[in-house]
Amino acid sequence: MSLCLAIETSCDETAIALLEGRRILSDQVASQIKAHGRYGGVMPECASRLHTEVLQGLIETCLKEGGKSYQDLDHLAVTRGPGLEGSLLVGVSVAKTLAASLGIPVYGIGHLGGHICAAFAKKSPQFPFLAVIVSGGHTLMVDVSSFSKMTVIAKSRDDACGEAFDKVARLLGLGYPGGPFIEKKAKEGSAKIRFPRPMLKEGLDFSFSGLKTAVSQHVDALKKEGKALDIADLSASFQEAVCEVLVTKAKRALEQKDYKQLVLCGGVFANAYLREGFEGIAKGLELCVPEPKWCTDNAVMMGLYCYYLKEEGLLNKQEAFCVDPNLPLGII
Repeated sequence: MSLCLAIETSCDETAIALLEGRRILSDQVASQIKAHGRYGGVMPECASRLHTEVLQGLIETCLKEGGKSYQDLDHLAVTRGPGLEGSLLVGVSVAKTLAASLGIPVYGIGHLGGHICAAFAKKSPQFPFLAVIVSGGHTLMVDVSSFSKMTVIAKSRDDACGEAFDKVARLLGLGYPGGPFIEKKAKEGSAKIRFPRPMLKEGLDFSFSGLKTAVSQHVDALKKEGKALDIADLSASFQEAVCEVLVTKAKRALEQKDYKQLVLCGGVFANAYLREGFEGIAKGLELCVPEPKWCTDNAVMMGLYCYYLKEEGLLNKQEAFCVDPNLPLGII
């Protein structure tokens, strides 16, 4: 099996993985959460600099753990989009330089397709399947007939779901990223507040801006009345509203086609409450969810996506590539 070194630097995680075919030999991630936490969100210039500082050392750690050397590598895979342009440029520049020095191919891979492939780190896909991608920057439902044929059937019309989690967490005085903090607080409270479920009865598309605004207005009203905020109940109520919207839309999509699997992917699905919410609609088909460490950004998913694309013969003639911060799903 060919040996692939995968590099992922689309946002604020520096990730390297070493794969022999589908077999994962090493998986390394250097998190930037502490650096960005003080700002309540990702600072692009800071992210690029931190990628530059740790990338080379992380590659060497990955090779050492996998028991391989640079000369053993057959090809490289690197995220070329979507993401922060500066962060993408760091990863792509290193990958192209390394590939040129070793005389091996380097493939530019789409980040969103990688998230879908993370669900198949330990199992094989069964087509067709419905993929629900929920992350800090994206909320999509995708009809996947093969890894070369992915069709977006729904998306958020405004804020991404993960973005709404971050904004609500900031509003409640919690940390960054918002998802883990809201999930933790929600366990201490109950969903007493009936926040709106935007577009719940309308088609497949999502909207989370109105829900975020409703939480903000509720908090403002309590403050004007001099009442204390029950952060736990607010977190539980917001989380329940998000879950109901996501599950309802996915159930509607599943009714439109005979899918064999339901795939949940993206950083927001590290949230156990949301994953459990989908179990009830997955009857009769396999529910595939990556391990929490592979829900968030990682290089294993990029190596796997590269593997499946090569299996389908889609990378044999890949020409020179550039970073694309707005790269659509399905474009290699």
